[in-house]
Amino acid sequence: MRFPEDVPTLADDVVTLRAHTVADTRPAYEACQDPEMQRWTTIPVPYELGNAEHFLTEFVPAGWRDGSNWAWAIEYDGRYSGTIDLRPGDGDVGEVGFAIAPWARGNGVMTRALRLAVAHAFEQGWERVTWRAYVGNWGSRRVAWKAGFRNLVTIPAGGVQRGVRRDEWVASIARDDVPEPQGNWWRVPVIELDGVRLRAFEGSDAKRLMEACNDPRTQQWLAGLPKPYQLEDAEGFIESRLENLASGEGVSWAIADPDTDELLGNVSVFDLRNRIDKTMGEVGYWAHPDARGRGVMSTAVRGAIGHAFTPVEDGGLGRRRLVLFAADGNTASQRVAEVNGFTRTGRERAASPDRDGGFRDLHAFDLLGTDQRPGSNR
Repeated sequence: MRFPEDVPTLADDVVTLRAHTVADTRPAYEACQDPEMQRWTTIPVPYELGNAEHFLTEFVPAGWRDGSNWAWAIEYDGRYSGTIDLRPGDGDVGEVGFAIAPWARGNGVMTRALRLAVAHAFEQGWERVTWRAYVGNWGSRRVAWKAGFRNLVTIPAGGVQRGVRRDEWVASIARDDVPEPQGNWWRVPVIELDGVRLRAFEGSDAKRLMEACNDPRTQQWLAGLPKPYQLEDAEGFIESRLENLASGEGVSWAIADPDTDELLGNVSVFDLRNRIDKTMGEVGYWAHPDARGRGVMSTAVRGAIGHAFTPVEDGGLGRRRLVLFAADGNTASQRVAEVNGFTRTGRERAASPDRDGGFRDLHAFDLLGTDQRPGSNR
């Protein structure tokens, strides 16, 4: 193909994919100074103006001419905003890669660009398009999810970045697949309720989280926690909350003081992909010692319940039924369930492991969306 004469222009009513021009050099260079761009891509670091010149005047034209790489400039709001490329492979299968300037993020630009590029690939006879990203690149993963990529897997040490092996996420979309999101990617809404704030976990919560999970009472009732519970365990827990959201498995809130924003505990609604009943969820919680005896957890659970029973179309989790389990002897946890209108449904014998190797009974509770419950219109 000739460059730029034969480069097809792809567009919707917001985004245009076009051939790169020399005028894109400076904005491409500036975009590549972004720390997040450098963190998640394989661009040289430091990134010099000469790197942008080489990419736009040599690498991109050569890819079109020999058919090894079809790269477009993404134009949005009349400006260069990034690059997306298709890399043809054997057997009518290829890969897509993309990067966007910081100023254009959060406007759906990359999702639109990805849909345009994938549609073009299928028009050219491709059967499947594959997407890859280093583990932790949640922005790229969300774009791929929105565009209908599916069957995500994690490949340990699957990619190389500047000579270092890194774990990769890989997903794909086939010609006959519907280019729409598969499953739920939950959000964490901020809920303010009677002196308690529920919000997403933040990195700054790690120290307080570590304190809570080293508390003897927390360790007693959550036997699976590491002992001692290290700062890296807390950081890993916070990161894992993002995976739960992205996979549709559950939503976890940090319970925070509304005045200081200090972490007071955690409440979660999880098991949202239950294979038997996808309309149910399980409620779980733990409190920092500072928050006990103040009604904090009962209030936090009430807020989580309200969101769980809110229809999906109204921003909630669309649950029909919630379950909750509390170990025999954990009267505080059982009281939280009862205060929030849960019905005690039975006892699961020797179902909860202790740290000493024994097992305790579990008290089972449930709550239906149609049940009357305190603090609600139900």
